[in-house]
Amino acid sequence: MTEDLRFPRGLYGISPEWDDTNRLLAAIEAAAAGGMTAFQWRRKTATADEGVKQARLVVERCRELGVVSIINDDWRLAALVNADGVHLGRDDGGLTEARVAMGPDRIIGCSCYNEPALAELAMAAEADYVAFGAMYPSSIKPDAVRALPEHLQEGSRIVASAGPRPRPAVVAIGGITPENAAAVVAAGADSIAVISGLFQAPDIESAARRLAALFG
Repeated sequence: MTEDLRFPRGLYGISPEWDDTNRLLAAIEAAAAGGMTAFQWRRKTATADEGVKQARLVVERCRELGVVSIINDDWRLAALVNADGVHLGRDDGGLTEARVAMGPDRIIGCSCYNEPALAELAMAAEADYVAFGAMYPSSIKPDAVRALPEHLQEGSRIVASAGPRPRPAVVAIGGITPENAAAVVAAGADSIAVISGLFQAPDIESAARRLAALFG
């Protein structure tokens, strides 16, 4: 991590809905080679046993690659597979409960959609990053609410007032591609979370390089 952020700046990959673990691990390696700094395991259709097995392998590979590993939705699973942290949505349980359970050294991120007020609440719960989106139309969540550059700017103001450094990060998510990512970085995103624009690209490493390059 950088010295002034609790969550690494740059490209934040999120897993596609792939059953093929070997394919997923190879994609993570390619994205890491292109500069991906963090990866979120997000599976909605896996059985519990399949999910634990794949998540554990993903976390191990991320650790080997020096990539921060995050589990979506479930802090209990994150603790079980020894991930670096968890990402929680509105219906995934309380941030404070997750912090107490996971301890001060794990990363906790949360979805703030298009509601800066949720970022204010997240600061009180000592969240490490706040995510706004969807910034663009998303094939993964076609009905997702839309966030604006102004929400990223307001998020930046909120995290800057959170207290001593290192400060929480602002993450942009939703429909982000190498072609449209520059605008959200310019609006204040410390990190860009990408699924299809990265893992559905013909050349994952090349797409990762283009996205990571936006952060200098």
